[in-house]
Amino acid sequence: MSEKAIKRVKADWSEVVLVCRKCSKKLKGGFGDDGDQKLAKVLRKAIGARGKGRKASAAVIEVDCLDVCPKGAVVAVKASAPREWAVVPSGASTASVIERLGLDRPR
Repeated sequence: MSEKAIKRVKADWSEVVLVCRKCSKKLKGGFGDDGDQKLAKVLRKAIGARGKGRKASAAVIEVDCLDVCPKGAVVAVKASAPREWAVVPSGASTASVIERLGLDRPR
């Protein structure tokens, strides 16, 4: 049985942020100017994830449960700093989330 070759696919991402989908769904928003947007959507806009899919400059990806399950908050992880998870309370300012995740630092 011959083994199939592993293919390489390129992406333009300079950063990846993982956001818990289950936490976001429980909150039904809680972020943005009016407090009616999901954290993932607010972060995409804030970090300037221009483009779509792998052609975007950065990625904010909603993932299945991260098994922290805080009340009234969403768990987010910057992929390049996997030891430092952030539990982001509903209503937190976008600037404070960006700072806490270290997304304001030059890459």
